[in-house]
Amino acid sequence: MPRRGALCVGTLLVLLQLAFVPSPLAGCLLNPCVEITPNTTFRCTGLNISGVPEGVPNTTQNLDLSFSNLKSLGSNYFASVPELQLLDLSRCHLHSIEDNSFMDLPRLSTLILTANSLQHLGKAAFHGLTSLKKLVLVETNRTSLSELPIGHLHTLQELNLGHNSITSLKLPEYFANMTSLRHLSFFSNKITSISRGDLDALRGGNRLNLTLVLSLNNIKSIEPGALAGIRLAELALRSTFENFSVMQESLQGLAGLQVSRLVLGEFSDAERLEGFERGLLSGLCQVQMEEFVLFCLKDFEHDTDTLFDCISNVSTIRLVDLGLEKISEVPPLSKVKHLECKKCDFEEVPAWKLSLFKELRVLRITKNRSLKDFKQKFEGLSKLEVMDFSENSLNIRTCCSPKFQNCPNLKHLNLSFNSYIRLTGDFTSVKNLLYLDLQHTTLFGPGSYPVFLSLQKLIYLDISHTKTEVKSQCTFCGLNSLQVLKMAGNSFGDNKLENNFKNLTHLHTLDISSCKLEQVDPSTFDALSELKELNISNNKLLTFDPGVYQPLQALRVLDFSRNQLTVLLESAREVLPHSLVLLDISQNLFDCSCVYLDFLKWVKEEQELLQNEELMLCHMPSYVANVSLLSFDLSSCHVSMGTVVLSMFLLSSALLLLFLIYRYYFQLYYSLVLLSGCKHSAERGETYDAFVIHSSKDQEWVIKELVEPLEGGTPPFHLCLYFRDFLPGVPVVTNIIEEGFLSSRNVIAVISTDFLESKWCSFEFDIAQSWQLVEGKAGIIMVVLEGVNKALLRQRLGLSRYLRRNTYLEWKDKEISKHIFWRQLTGVLLEGKNWHQEEVKLM
Repeated sequence: MPRRGALCVGTLLVLLQLAFVPSPLAGCLLNPCVEITPNTTFRCTGLNISGVPEGVPNTTQNLDLSFSNLKSLGSNYFASVPELQLLDLSRCHLHSIEDNSFMDLPRLSTLILTANSLQHLGKAAFHGLTSLKKLVLVETNRTSLSELPIGHLHTLQELNLGHNSITSLKLPEYFANMTSLRHLSFFSNKITSISRGDLDALRGGNRLNLTLVLSLNNIKSIEPGALAGIRLAELALRSTFENFSVMQESLQGLAGLQVSRLVLGEFSDAERLEGFERGLLSGLCQVQMEEFVLFCLKDFEHDTDTLFDCISNVSTIRLVDLGLEKISEVPPLSKVKHLECKKCDFEEVPAWKLSLFKELRVLRITKNRSLKDFKQKFEGLSKLEVMDFSENSLNIRTCCSPKFQNCPNLKHLNLSFNSYIRLTGDFTSVKNLLYLDLQHTTLFGPGSYPVFLSLQKLIYLDISHTKTEVKSQCTFCGLNSLQVLKMAGNSFGDNKLENNFKNLTHLHTLDISSCKLEQVDPSTFDALSELKELNISNNKLLTFDPGVYQPLQALRVLDFSRNQLTVLLESAREVLPHSLVLLDISQNLFDCSCVYLDFLKWVKEEQELLQNEELMLCHMPSYVANVSLLSFDLSSCHVSMGTVVLSMFLLSSALLLLFLIYRYYFQLYYSLVLLSGCKHSAERGETYDAFVIHSSKDQEWVIKELVEPLEGGTPPFHLCLYFRDFLPGVPVVTNIIEEGFLSSRNVIAVISTDFLESKWCSFEFDIAQSWQLVEGKAGIIMVVLEGVNKALLRQRLGLSRYLRRNTYLEWKDKEISKHIFWRQLTGVLLEGKNWHQEEVKLM
């Protein structure tokens, strides 16, 4: 076995290949930084460096050094990039930042230090950051605010201290001078109480623009008067109180607070309170607020009567993901203007109770999948302007006047994404409607008779995908002010578009895509002289008749894609209006015969006008099928047909060969490398039980959920991890092959969404398959994490095919699933394991 660190012949061949053959991998090894935007934005992640990488120019404005091994920052560390505006140092193993480390960055506005165990911060650590607006110190082991040397950062607008161990909300005096601060987050810390004087630095002055986030702390008490006189833009207290009594008592301590938005409740995955209890919000009677938001409380069956007692004077109320089955008693003289109930448990629209909110202007009841009935009527909401009942399961038998009596100012009505609505044609109670959205709801009525006659002021109508079949030419009669009509996914009688829009003289936007249209009557668009956007895509139209589209002289956007057009004749091109700026005729059945040479030339000349030109492909003749119109060789029309056929055959063969080489490059090449002498089972040892392939973004999961149980369990296993076991100073490819595959009995591949997006992970998996082929046994253990993007997995054909053909393990965050997972994984790793005496004694 070659000594570690030495290059075997196969590895040397790999490096020579990378040196002389251009490839993405070669580019990554030669230049560790990826240039996202020329000369301004660079990503240099996962490096073992002691300064700004060479090759990063002094014009750089955005620099990502996350997941690198910096350890500490010294004085003038970033002197070579003085134009920086954003610097990301997440997970860089930083333990100290010395004085003047950022002195040369006067333009830096965003500094991210997430997940660094900062043990030492110099008093002048952040000096020189005269333009800093956002400072992220999430997960940096902060225990108090007094140790933070940020009092001089007067331009700071956002300070994020989430996921630390801060126990006190006592703000140092310097916060009084940070008048630009707009967002202060203590999300998920260890604050247990708020006392008088803790927030004195926020008193006085205008702090109406400051958002204070205290969610996911464990506050047990708020001293009365602690927030009196404080003015905030938002106060977030989600999953902050461990039980009902603590929350009720703590809310009493908010007396005297002035806040634009108060957010209470739970997170769906961190629920502490079981439900709403009577008097829970009584402490809010002494709080001045404009908007109140309540999240994720269940079990409202018997305790809803006091829900609005102390918030009826609030202008906006949002109730999100609550187990609310009925509306609470509404106090008289309520001042609520905006009410939203999202993801609640209504089974019937509570119109009677809601009608008691006399000042209501906006009402939204959305995403209530159990909401089916709409029997009650809204009455007397004379100020109501917007009503949104989208994404429910409503069945409405008669719509719409009987449901909205005395709602004369209703202008926006959204009933989209429901089950069934029967339009009776009676809109007299809501004749001032301007916007009506019924999309993706099965409709009965439209198309057979004029149900919109009384909506003379309507300017926006969406009946897309409503199973409407337009049979009557007077379907849209009465809509004389209509400017936008969307009815995609419906149909017309006999699949023919006739003079259905004759009265829509002010129409600006018309969407009739996916309507199965086969023919358009010559007079269809005669009245649409103001039309600016027409979408007639995804139909079955064979021609573009000049006479049909000639009246559309104001047209700016025309989408004729996904039809069956073979050519856009010169007569049709001549009637295209001069106002047209976007034309999409892609995905049609184009005829690239030389007889249409003038059309092919026009396509090349009008690339600024044409959209999705890369999807404009030849359909015929067969020898040029799927050839892009832009790449079509016009000179081929002047040579013999035999030459054309031969050229296309050779081109197709070459493309196929290149595709095969590109597709299977790593598998073929690295199989040869491993066979060439880098792997001899009898001569090499097996240092590790398994080599772990994973994305660097999954490193925390690997350490906590995989390495610690396996290496610290009984029996113990020895894993090879790139960030721990690869030899420094040795090329990456050498480490992967020799330290990873050739020294391990197995390979564990941790499949996640980040794994699928990583080029390095794809590279290592390709080598693993080659290693498995040479080894001649099943040595790859696939571990698929929860939440893997299935669509992205299907795009990775090699990996998807491997998973279909081989048994793999799935990680699920449940105890019984974990038990099965560990039993299967340790069973595989035990096969063929050689035991040391120490391990036997330990067992």
